Amino acid sequence: MTEHDRPVIILVRPQLAENIGMCARAMANFGLTEMRLVAPRDGWPQKTRMKKGAFQAAAGATDILERAQLFETVEAAIADLHHVFATTARERGQAKPVHAPAAAMGEAQARIGRGERIGILYGPERTGLENDDVALASAIITFPVNPKFASLNLAQAVVLTGYEWFRHASGEAAPFAMPEMSPPAKRETLQAFFGFLEGHLERAGYFFPESKKPVMVRNFRNLVHRLSPSEQDIRTLRGAIDWLVKRGKPAPGKSAPDKHAGDHTEK
Repeated sequence: MTEHDRPVIILVRPQLAENIGMCARAMANFGLTEMRLVAPRDGWPQKTRMKKGAFQAAAGATDILERAQLFETVEAAIADLHHVFATTARERGQAKPVHAPAAAMGEAQARIGRGERIGILYGPERTGLENDDVALASAIITFPVNPKFASLNLAQAVVLTGYEWFRHASGEAAPFAMPEMSPPAKRETLQAFFGFLEGHLERAGYFFPESKKPVMVRNFRNLVHRLSPSEQDIRTLRGAIDWLVKRGKPAPGKSAPDKHAGDHTEK
């Protein structure tokens, strides 16, 4: 995947160096590599102190900051792009498609697949994009958030769109999976476990009154079956119970289990 295979992130008149750095970090999280800056309030590249704040906030994504392109106008920043999304939390009264991030990034992936270049506009932290900025876009991205508190941090907006882009581009594959488990426990393993455990419960006086023992046994066995334990699960349970039995005290009137009981725990 090259830079042309990913949306371009365009920050319009960003105000704080730290926010530019946090946007770079969000971009790196989701494989976005091209940042364009339109008339940053404090200029770019910034003075030493401001540059330090941006690079610290980037948390390692400094290559994105170092390669960020500077433009004086939105028109210049999007001149080479085929399709541009404008992010906004407010209805602008402009007749153009409005998408949530998931739908917008699905469309972005499809357009990139056809050889188009895609850009996403984000407005200043305090005010967001102006109507004239939105008018330059092909479509609008708005975020499904609490309408009583719809304002998002600049980097949060980049995270939400970046996540949806990466989700579509990666086929929603999780970065890792649960370690492979041992095979499901065989019936003979379970039957041996039940015999082992129920024998110790019997000696400890667990089945009381005696008339309820059949129901108690069935309930316990059904519980274990519902868990669908693996061979290793049963070995672990049996070893732990064996440890407790050897160091526990029998119920009054019951004889202690043989000191070798449970020694046949499967290895």
